[in-house]
Amino acid sequence: MNPDVAIDLFKTTVMFALYIVAPFLLATLVIGLLASLFQSVTSMQEPTLTFVPKLLVISGLTLLLTPWLLRSLSEFTLTTISRMGTLGH
Repeated sequence: MNPDVAIDLFKTTVMFALYIVAPFLLATLVIGLLASLFQSVTSMQEPTLTFVPKLLVISGLTLLLTPWLLRSLSEFTLTTISRMGTLGH
């Protein structure tokens, strides 16, 4: 395998992973910041105040983004499999 092809494949895979995970990370970040702000303002230090909203948002986001996730993962898989023919040269 050509090292340039391997590096390109690795780079593409990492960038795709970031592309897929980004909505979940951003939603968790926003909810975490809002929950922390709420805890600071009200002086309530209950661990479930940060966990439960994050769990609900991630669950809802997963249900909402499932068609996009499946389509993106399918396209990436097909692209990667079609590139396997060029990896041996």
